[in-house]
Amino acid sequence: MSLIEKAIQQQQANQQSQPQSASAADPVIEVTMAEHEHKDRPAKPIITLNLDALRQKNFVSLSAERRLINEEYRVIKRKILNNAFGQLSTTLHHPNLVLVSSSRPGEGKTFTSINLALSMALEQDKTILLVDTDVLRPSVSKTLNLNLEYGLTEYLLSDSLSVEDIIYSTNVDRLKIIGAGQPHHLSTELLASEKMLKLSREFAERYPDRLVIFDAPPLLGVNETAVLAAMCGQAIIVVEENRSKVSEIEQAASLLPENLAVGFVINKAHRNQGKGYGYGYYYGAE
Repeated sequence: MSLIEKAIQQQQANQQSQPQSASAADPVIEVTMAEHEHKDRPAKPIITLNLDALRQKNFVSLSAERRLINEEYRVIKRKILNNAFGQLSTTLHHPNLVLVSSSRPGEGKTFTSINLALSMALEQDKTILLVDTDVLRPSVSKTLNLNLEYGLTEYLLSDSLSVEDIIYSTNVDRLKIIGAGQPHHLSTELLASEKMLKLSREFAERYPDRLVIFDAPPLLGVNETAVLAAMCGQAIIVVEENRSKVSEIEQAASLLPENLAVGFVINKAHRNQGKGYGYGYYYGAE
């Protein structure tokens, strides 16, 4: 039985109920900016996420309230954190770099990326960096309504911008964000550039206690995503139940490096005869 079949089988066996997830048609989350003073350069804005609006759209809540989605992402993140910082980390290349993708657009990869980042930010001894690398369709920036001066594209094109210029702090402790930046006709090629490779190395080696989540373009049709995956130690493929085709998921998974730890998140899973949506998870190293 393949990893994909195991993932789907495991999900179908799970009968818990879950409220409906946010969709691309939902209104964007409001984000406000506050000035942030830095000793050695001009003031840079802090991203202030509207956490209540996020909670209402079924994103992970940072409050003490017990919610099913919080519990499900605790299970998912624990596997990722164990691989990033546990015993398996010594067998993986850059285990603290995690690529989140899907086979096709619209399957929920950005919803998963943001929820993973929020859930992991609840950890007391780790910092989380969420990077929007979907430079053609910057879904993280769109979902969070980010309008940042500099993003990943500007950094990769510039000779003067530093990494610190594109990393923005948020009102969530231990969570930082890098936006995708402005679209560029060479945007996808930039993801496969030597400068992007050096940036990934800096993320992995300069901040060993930081977990970096790359919200990446879909694997099918964008060759640079597989190149970006080679810079990471882990990959999450998001699958939409009753929509994603097994053949396409297997094709997408085949594009990933063999030494990558690969997990599958099943999104928008119908449970209890249609009384809700939820998430399943299967994790394995190929």
